[in-house]
Amino acid sequence: MIERSGDRLIVRSAMTFAQAVALREAVLQSLDKDGLVIDLAAVEESDSTALSLLLEWQRAAKAQGWRIGVANLPANMRSLAEVYGVVELIPVTDASPASRA
Repeated sequence: MIERSGDRLIVRSAMTFAQAVALREAVLQSLDKDGLVIDLAAVEESDSTALSLLLEWQRAAKAQGWRIGVANLPANMRSLAEVYGVVELIPVTDASPASRA
């Protein structure tokens, strides 16, 4: 579900309501330092739950005084974020090498 590669947390599952609780906990337990990047390149399915998770993970990191980034934000998540008016709240970073492989 979540794979750690250095400073990257790679999400390897759908980000839908059905996976929300497990994903929430897996990432919250992995947020252990400033500068982590949550890589969404392997996410093939998502719904509005994904936005809630991204915002929650960001709040949790901020509560520790840390910043996180989001790499490879899928187009459908970006579209939903734009519709909901929260796209500027998602700290999008450059794509990872894995997304270009």
